[in-house]
Amino acid sequence: MAEQFELTQEMKDQIGWESQPWTWEITTTSVRAFARGVGYTDPVYYDIDAAKKAGYRNLPAPPTYLGTTVFIPGKTDDTFSFPPGFSPNINAGMTGLLDGGTEIEYFDTICAGDTLTSVNRLSDLSVKESKSLGKMLIISTETTFTNQKKKVVAIQRIQIIFY
Repeated sequence: MAEQFELTQEMKDQIGWESQPWTWEITTTSVRAFARGVGYTDPVYYDIDAAKKAGYRNLPAPPTYLGTTVFIPGKTDDTFSFPPGFSPNINAGMTGLLDGGTEIEYFDTICAGDTLTSVNRLSDLSVKESKSLGKMLIISTETTFTNQKKKVVAIQRIQIIFY
């Protein structure tokens, strides 16, 4: 439990930091697999004709699915397929980790066949105190997803809590 923790100026100076762009692909297979994995049964996620009859240009990406990162051996993390430096480097010395939540704001439909480019940005750092965990560092990031037509289609906001 962290009883003493303060944000340093070095940490605060990283607010606004941005990652290099990274590519995500949305395929019919990945849409079907994600939909099946989370239990969606709507035919628009499985049948292209059903999707087109519903007004989509292809299988739509289910809610919260923003594609699969492109894995390049030797250039990306073997587990998560992100390149080095995709997340901000905030070393708070805390070992406990909690998911503080994710929200996605959509600006357009994402469908199979789309290729998205993401840029991750450190949007905020804050310190809160918990009776049971002590001081907690909350890291807030905002990832912008742009499609192949250079249109912003989604912004994902994530909070990560270290304690």
